[in-house]
Amino acid sequence: MFFKTMKRSLLLLFVASIFLTSCSEYQRVLRDDNVGKKYALADSLYDIGKYKKALVLMEQVVPSYRGKPQAEKLMYMYANTFYNLEDFYLAGYQFERFETSYPKSDSVETASFKSAISYYELSPRYSLDQNETITALEKLQSFVNKYPDTEKRVEVNEKVSTLRGKLEKKDYEVAKQYLRISDFKAAITAYENFISDHPGSSYRKDAFYGRMDAAYLLAINSVPSKVAERLNTAQGYYNAFLKYYNSSDLMQDAAKISLDIDKRLSAETPLN
Repeated sequence: MFFKTMKRSLLLLFVASIFLTSCSEYQRVLRDDNVGKKYALADSLYDIGKYKKALVLMEQVVPSYRGKPQAEKLMYMYANTFYNLEDFYLAGYQFERFETSYPKSDSVETASFKSAISYYELSPRYSLDQNETITALEKLQSFVNKYPDTEKRVEVNEKVSTLRGKLEKKDYEVAKQYLRISDFKAAITAYENFISDHPGSSYRKDAFYGRMDAAYLLAINSVPSKVAERLNTAQGYYNAFLKYYNSSDLMQDAAKISLDIDKRLSAETPLN
């Protein structure tokens, strides 16, 4: 037992000494004015995944290597370090700079891809502002346009689908919110925009139903002079729903609305 404990203690001391030596070496190079040593150590740290330490050294030497043969590799590592640290704002920006500066590099396609993925990673959840989602879609499309034969096409298409799904969800929830707060005119417009903008959406059926429901509620809550006209509009939306979704789970509810519309329109029609 004593010898096992002794061996373990010696091993810990050995590991600690290596750690302390490496730390002191890092600090020494960090304070040194020799950019070559800084570059070499940054390269070594990058290779073993010590990205935070490598980044500190890179930031010191990047200005010194601009225009030099080593700059291409350094600038790619610099951008990729931000990527690996999940600082996607800077990763996207630095990969774009790399593309512009080294258009003939063997790494330019990878840089372009990682730049687009960086913007993808910045896309927020659907309930927030979606400007960054739109930017990410543009960047992914730009990548495919530049590299139509890329091996990354399947992955890009999957990510594009995810981003479009966010935009669909956002637009659909906005329309639902208008309906929820009884802003029926805004709800109708939002549903119509959704149907136009997202023809293949999984929410399309619900959007057709929501548009009809909003038009119906607008009609029955209108001043008498506008009721008949708006009921007819709602009935038109019901007919559109019936055309595409007559066997859906919402058909029964839609039929009830249509029946009430017919009754109200009959009541509006004067007897001869």
